[in-house]
Amino acid sequence: MAELRFDAAVDDYLAHVRHERGYSDHTIEAYASDLADLGRFAKERGIDDVGRVDLDLLRDWLWAATERGLARSTIARRAASARGLGAWLERTGAVAADPAARLRAPRAKRTLPRVVAAPAVTAIIEGLQSAAVDGDPVALRDLAIVELLYACGLRVSELVGLDVDDVDRGNRTVRVVGKGSKERVVPYGAPAAAALDRYLDRARPALLVSMEDRVGTGSAGVRAGTRPMGHPVFLGVRGGRLGVRAVHRLVAGLLADLPGSGPSGPHAFRHSAATHLLDGGADLRAVQEYLGHASLGTTQIYTHVSAERLKQTYATAHPRA
Repeated sequence: MAELRFDAAVDDYLAHVRHERGYSDHTIEAYASDLADLGRFAKERGIDDVGRVDLDLLRDWLWAATERGLARSTIARRAASARGLGAWLERTGAVAADPAARLRAPRAKRTLPRVVAAPAVTAIIEGLQSAAVDGDPVALRDLAIVELLYACGLRVSELVGLDVDDVDRGNRTVRVVGKGSKERVVPYGAPAAAALDRYLDRARPALLVSMEDRVGTGSAGVRAGTRPMGHPVFLGVRGGRLGVRAVHRLVAGLLADLPGSGPSGPHAFRHSAATHLLDGGADLRAVQEYLGHASLGTTQIYTHVSAERLKQTYATAHPRA
Protein backbone atom coordinates (compact mmCIF):
# COMPACT_ATOMS: atom_id res chain seq x y z
CA MET A 1 0.00 0.00 0.00
CA ALA A 2 1.46 3.37 -1.04
CA GLU A 3 2.63 5.76 1.65
CA LEU A 4 0.23 8.65 2.39
CA ARG A 5 1.40 11.64 4.36
CA PHE A 6 -0.71 12.32 7.46
CA ASP A 7 -1.38 15.98 6.66
CA ALA A 8 -2.47 15.14 3.10
CA ALA A 9 -4.85 12.48 4.41
CA VAL A 10 -6.36 14.95 6.88
CA ASP A 11 -6.86 17.56 4.13
CA ASP A 12 -8.69 14.99 2.00
CA TYR A 13 -10.83 13.88 4.95
CA LEU A 14 -11.82 17.44 5.86
CA ALA A 15 -12.78 18.11 2.24
CA HIS A 16 -14.94 14.96 2.39
CA VAL A 17 -16.85 15.97 5.53
CA ARG A 18 -17.32 19.50 4.21
CA HIS A 19 -18.55 18.75 0.70
CA GLU A 20 -20.06 15.27 0.98
CA ARG A 21 -21.24 15.11 4.58
CA GLY A 22 -22.22 18.77 4.87
CA TYR A 23 -20.61 19.35 8.27
CA SER A 24 -20.75 22.90 9.64
CA ASP A 25 -17.74 25.22 9.59
CA HIS A 26 -17.58 25.04 13.39
CA THR A 27 -17.41 21.23 13.38
CA ILE A 28 -14.79 21.18 10.62
CA GLU A 29 -12.64 23.69 12.50
CA ALA A 30 -12.79 21.47 15.60
CA TYR A 31 -11.85 18.37 13.58
CA ALA A 32 -9.00 20.24 11.89
CA SER A 33 -7.61 21.41 15.23
CA ASP A 34 -7.84 17.94 16.79
CA LEU A 35 -6.24 16.16 13.84
CA ALA A 36 -3.48 18.77 13.48
CA ASP A 37 -2.59 18.09 17.12
CA LEU A 38 -2.58 14.37 16.40
CA GLY A 39 -0.33 14.96 13.39
CA ARG A 40 2.17 16.89 15.52
CA PHE A 41 2.08 14.17 18.16
CA ALA A 42 2.76 11.48 15.55
CA LYS A 43 5.54 13.47 13.88
CA GLU A 44 7.32 13.91 17.22
CA ARG A 45 7.45 10.11 17.32
CA GLY A 46 8.81 9.83 13.80
CA ILE A 47 5.50 8.93 12.16
CA ASP A 48 4.45 10.85 9.05
CA ASP A 49 2.81 8.03 7.08
CA VAL A 50 -0.86 7.67 8.02
CA GLY A 51 -0.54 3.92 7.51
CA ARG A 52 1.76 3.71 10.54
CA VAL A 53 -0.75 5.29 12.92
CA ASP A 54 -2.00 2.56 15.25
CA LEU A 55 -4.23 2.17 18.30
CA ASP A 56 -1.32 2.49 20.74
CA LEU A 57 -0.31 5.84 19.25
CA LEU A 58 -3.88 7.11 19.48
CA ARG A 59 -4.20 5.99 23.09
CA ASP A 60 -0.89 7.68 23.95
CA TRP A 61 -2.16 10.86 22.30
CA LEU A 62 -5.32 10.92 24.41
CA TRP A 63 -3.34 10.08 27.53
CA ALA A 64 -1.00 13.02 26.88
CA ALA A 65 -4.04 15.29 26.55
CA THR A 66 -5.33 13.99 29.88
CA GLU A 67 -1.97 14.68 31.53
CA ARG A 68 -2.11 18.25 30.24
CA GLY A 69 -5.41 18.70 32.06
CA LEU A 70 -7.70 18.99 29.05
CA ALA A 71 -11.40 18.66 29.83
CA ARG A 72 -13.03 15.28 29.41
CA SER A 73 -15.36 16.77 26.82
CA THR A 74 -12.36 17.92 24.77
CA ILE A 75 -10.72 14.50 24.98
CA ALA A 76 -13.99 12.83 23.99
CA ARG A 77 -14.23 15.11 20.96
CA ARG A 78 -10.62 14.31 20.01
CA ALA A 79 -11.39 10.61 20.14
CA ALA A 80 -14.41 11.18 17.90
CA SER A 81 -12.25 13.13 15.43
CA ALA A 82 -9.73 10.27 15.29
CA ARG A 83 -12.48 7.67 14.87
CA GLY A 84 -14.01 9.63 12.01
CA LEU A 85 -10.66 9.87 10.24
CA GLY A 86 -9.86 6.20 10.84
CA ALA A 87 -13.18 4.97 9.48
CA TRP A 88 -12.79 7.13 6.37
CA LEU A 89 -9.22 5.92 5.79
CA GLU A 90 -10.37 2.29 5.87
CA ARG A 91 -13.41 2.96 3.70
CA THR A 92 -11.31 4.68 1.00
CA GLY A 93 -8.64 1.97 1.08
CA ALA A 94 -5.90 4.26 2.38
CA VAL A 95 -5.24 1.82 5.24
CA ALA A 96 -5.93 -1.89 5.57
CA ALA A 97 -7.74 -1.58 8.91
CA ASP A 98 -9.21 1.29 10.92
CA PRO A 99 -6.67 2.07 13.68
CA ALA A 100 -9.25 3.97 15.75
CA ALA A 101 -12.05 1.39 15.69
CA ARG A 102 -11.42 0.40 19.33
CA LEU A 103 -10.40 3.85 20.57
CA ARG A 104 -12.32 4.93 23.64
CA ALA A 105 -12.23 8.13 25.64
CA PRO A 106 -13.61 9.06 29.05
CA ARG A 107 -17.29 9.87 28.82
CA ALA A 108 -17.83 13.60 28.99
CA LYS A 109 -19.37 14.64 32.28
CA ARG A 110 -22.87 15.92 31.71
CA THR A 111 -23.59 19.04 33.69
CA LEU A 112 -26.95 20.71 34.00
CA PRO A 113 -27.25 23.82 31.82
CA ARG A 114 -27.67 27.27 33.29
CA VAL A 115 -31.29 28.35 33.50
CA VAL A 116 -32.40 31.92 34.11
CA ALA A 117 -35.54 32.11 36.23
CA ALA A 118 -38.63 33.43 34.46
CA PRO A 119 -38.87 36.56 36.67
CA ALA A 120 -35.22 37.35 35.89
CA VAL A 121 -35.88 36.98 32.15
CA THR A 122 -38.81 39.36 32.50
CA ALA A 123 -36.63 41.86 34.37
CA ILE A 124 -33.95 41.69 31.65
CA ILE A 125 -36.51 42.31 28.92
CA GLU A 126 -38.11 45.17 30.83
CA GLY A 127 -34.69 46.79 31.15
CA LEU A 128 -34.13 46.47 27.41
CA GLN A 129 -37.59 47.92 26.76
CA SER A 130 -36.74 50.95 28.89
CA ALA A 131 -33.50 51.45 26.96
CA ALA A 132 -35.42 51.29 23.67
CA VAL A 133 -38.14 53.80 24.60
CA ASP A 134 -36.47 56.62 22.68
CA GLY A 135 -36.19 54.52 19.55
CA ASP A 136 -32.42 54.03 19.50
CA PRO A 137 -31.78 51.51 16.67
CA VAL A 138 -29.23 49.45 18.61
CA ALA A 139 -31.46 49.30 21.70
CA LEU A 140 -34.42 48.19 19.57
CA ARG A 141 -32.22 45.56 17.93
CA ASP A 142 -30.94 44.24 21.27
CA LEU A 143 -34.48 43.96 22.60
CA ALA A 144 -35.57 42.01 19.50
CA ILE A 145 -32.54 39.72 19.81
CA VAL A 146 -33.27 38.72 23.40
CA GLU A 147 -37.00 38.39 22.79
CA LEU A 148 -36.35 36.06 19.84
CA LEU A 149 -33.62 34.03 21.57
CA TYR A 150 -35.95 33.32 24.47
CA ALA A 151 -39.19 33.01 22.49
CA CYS A 152 -37.77 30.54 19.95
CA GLY A 153 -34.98 28.87 21.90
CA LEU A 154 -32.58 29.61 19.06
CA ARG A 155 -28.89 28.78 18.88
CA VAL A 156 -26.86 31.94 18.38
CA SER A 157 -25.70 30.73 14.95
CA GLU A 158 -29.35 30.29 13.95
CA LEU A 159 -30.19 33.79 15.15
CA VAL A 160 -27.42 35.61 13.28
CA GLY A 161 -28.06 33.44 10.20
CA LEU A 162 -31.65 34.63 9.86
CA ASP A 163 -32.54 36.49 6.67
CA VAL A 164 -35.57 38.74 6.30
CA ASP A 165 -37.34 36.15 4.13
CA ASP A 166 -37.02 33.62 6.98
CA VAL A 167 -39.43 35.65 9.12
CA ASP A 168 -43.17 35.13 8.59
CA ARG A 169 -44.56 38.09 10.49
CA GLY A 170 -48.16 37.19 9.72
CA ASN A 171 -47.91 33.70 11.20
CA ARG A 172 -45.31 34.68 13.82
CA THR A 173 -42.79 32.04 12.81
CA VAL A 174 -39.13 31.95 11.83
CA ARG A 175 -37.47 29.41 9.55
CA VAL A 176 -34.04 28.48 10.87
CA VAL A 177 -31.24 26.23 9.65
CA GLY A 178 -29.82 24.25 12.55
CA LYS A 179 -27.11 21.62 12.98
CA GLY A 180 -26.61 19.33 10.02
CA SER A 181 -28.29 21.93 7.77
CA LYS A 182 -31.68 20.81 9.10
CA GLU A 183 -34.48 23.33 8.68
CA ARG A 184 -37.28 23.86 11.16
CA VAL A 185 -40.02 26.42 11.64
CA VAL A 186 -40.38 27.86 15.14
CA PRO A 187 -43.26 29.99 16.44
CA TYR A 188 -42.89 33.09 18.59
CA GLY A 189 -45.37 34.97 20.74
CA ALA A 190 -46.90 38.43 20.87
CA PRO A 191 -44.15 40.13 22.95
CA ALA A 192 -41.43 38.92 20.57
CA ALA A 193 -43.61 39.91 17.61
CA ALA A 194 -43.97 43.47 18.92
CA ALA A 195 -40.22 43.81 19.49
CA LEU A 196 -39.30 42.25 16.14
CA ASP A 197 -41.83 44.32 14.16
CA ARG A 198 -40.60 47.52 15.74
CA TYR A 199 -37.01 46.60 14.99
CA LEU A 200 -37.68 45.60 11.37
CA ASP A 201 -39.85 48.65 10.64
CA ARG A 202 -37.80 51.32 12.40
CA ALA A 203 -34.36 50.22 13.55
CA ARG A 204 -33.14 47.94 10.77
CA PRO A 205 -33.63 50.57 8.02
CA ALA A 206 -31.60 53.02 10.10
CA LEU A 207 -28.76 50.52 10.54
CA LEU A 208 -28.90 49.66 6.85
CA VAL A 209 -28.35 53.29 5.94
CA SER A 210 -24.92 53.15 7.58
CA MET A 211 -23.96 50.27 5.27
CA GLU A 212 -25.19 52.15 2.21
CA ASP A 213 -23.28 55.26 3.29
CA ARG A 214 -20.05 53.27 3.65
CA VAL A 215 -20.47 51.51 0.31
CA GLY A 216 -21.26 54.85 -1.28
CA THR A 217 -17.95 56.30 -0.08
CA GLY A 218 -15.97 53.49 -1.65
CA SER A 219 -15.85 50.93 1.16
CA ALA A 220 -15.99 47.30 0.11
CA GLY A 221 -18.74 46.76 2.66
CA VAL A 222 -18.09 43.03 3.12
CA ARG A 223 -14.59 41.63 3.61
CA ALA A 224 -13.37 38.88 1.33
CA GLY A 225 -13.95 35.45 2.80
CA THR A 226 -16.82 36.48 5.08
CA ARG A 227 -20.40 35.26 4.83
CA PRO A 228 -22.35 36.88 1.98
CA MET A 229 -24.34 39.90 3.02
CA GLY A 230 -27.73 38.67 1.79
CA HIS A 231 -30.61 40.30 3.64
CA PRO A 232 -29.82 39.56 7.29
CA VAL A 233 -32.41 40.29 9.94
CA PHE A 234 -29.92 41.49 12.54
CA LEU A 235 -27.39 44.14 11.58
CA GLY A 236 -24.35 45.56 13.32
CA VAL A 237 -23.76 49.27 13.86
CA ARG A 238 -21.96 49.45 10.51
CA GLY A 239 -24.83 47.84 8.65
CA GLY A 240 -23.37 44.38 8.06
CA ARG A 241 -24.66 41.05 9.33
CA LEU A 242 -24.39 40.90 13.11
CA GLY A 243 -21.77 38.42 14.31
CA VAL A 244 -21.90 35.69 16.94
CA ARG A 245 -19.40 37.46 19.19
CA ALA A 246 -21.51 40.61 19.34
CA VAL A 247 -24.50 38.59 20.57
CA HIS A 248 -22.31 36.81 23.13
CA ARG A 249 -21.11 40.18 24.48
CA LEU A 250 -24.67 41.49 24.69
CA VAL A 251 -26.01 38.47 26.60
CA ALA A 252 -22.96 38.15 28.86
CA GLY A 253 -23.46 41.75 29.94
CA LEU A 254 -27.15 41.14 30.68
CA LEU A 255 -26.45 38.02 32.76
CA ALA A 256 -23.31 39.23 34.52
CA ASP A 257 -25.01 40.32 37.74
CA LEU A 258 -27.56 37.52 37.96
CA PRO A 259 -27.10 34.67 40.45
CA GLY A 260 -26.27 31.23 39.14
CA SER A 261 -23.27 29.43 37.76
CA GLY A 262 -22.51 28.20 34.27
CA PRO A 263 -21.97 29.87 30.91
CA SER A 264 -23.50 33.29 30.44
CA GLY A 265 -23.82 33.26 26.66
CA PRO A 266 -26.90 33.20 24.41
CA HIS A 267 -27.40 29.47 25.04
CA ALA A 268 -28.61 30.37 28.53
CA PHE A 269 -31.81 31.76 26.98
CA ARG A 270 -32.22 28.58 24.90
CA HIS A 271 -31.81 26.43 28.03
CA SER A 272 -34.22 28.66 29.91
CA ALA A 273 -36.87 28.56 27.21
CA ALA A 274 -36.78 24.74 27.05
CA THR A 275 -36.91 24.35 30.82
CA HIS A 276 -39.75 26.84 31.21
CA LEU A 277 -41.74 25.03 28.51
CA LEU A 278 -41.38 21.72 30.36
CA ASP A 279 -42.19 23.40 33.67
CA GLY A 280 -45.37 24.64 32.03
CA GLY A 281 -46.39 21.14 30.95
CA ALA A 282 -45.11 21.02 27.34
CA ASP A 283 -44.64 17.59 25.78
CA LEU A 284 -41.02 16.43 25.62
CA ARG A 285 -41.21 15.55 21.92
CA ALA A 286 -42.70 18.94 21.11
CA VAL A 287 -39.77 20.58 22.90
CA GLN A 288 -37.39 18.34 20.93
CA GLU A 289 -38.88 19.61 17.68
CA TYR A 290 -38.87 23.20 18.97
CA LEU A 291 -35.14 23.01 19.76
CA GLY A 292 -34.20 21.05 16.65
CA HIS A 293 -32.56 18.19 18.55
CA ALA A 294 -31.84 15.08 16.48
CA SER A 295 -32.09 12.89 19.58
CA LEU A 296 -34.76 12.89 22.26
CA GLY A 297 -31.99 12.01 24.74
CA THR A 298 -30.46 15.46 24.23
CA THR A 299 -33.77 17.10 25.10
CA GLN A 300 -34.19 14.95 28.21
CA ILE A 301 -31.45 16.91 29.99
CA TYR A 302 -34.13 19.57 30.55
CA THR A 303 -36.31 17.13 32.44
CA HIS A 304 -33.40 16.75 34.87
CA VAL A 305 -33.21 20.54 35.17
CA SER A 306 -36.92 20.71 35.96
CA ALA A 307 -36.58 17.94 38.55
CA GLU A 308 -33.62 19.69 40.16
CA ARG A 309 -35.56 22.96 40.33
CA LEU A 310 -38.49 21.10 41.91
CA LYS A 311 -36.19 19.62 44.57
CA GLN A 312 -34.75 23.04 45.35
CA THR A 313 -38.23 24.53 45.66
CA TYR A 314 -39.29 21.64 47.88
CA ALA A 315 -36.25 22.05 50.12
CA THR A 316 -36.91 25.75 50.68
CA ALA A 317 -40.73 25.74 50.82
CA HIS A 318 -42.00 22.46 52.24
CA PRO A 319 -42.42 22.48 56.05
CA ARG A 320 -41.09 18.93 56.35
CA ALA A 321 -38.37 19.09 53.74
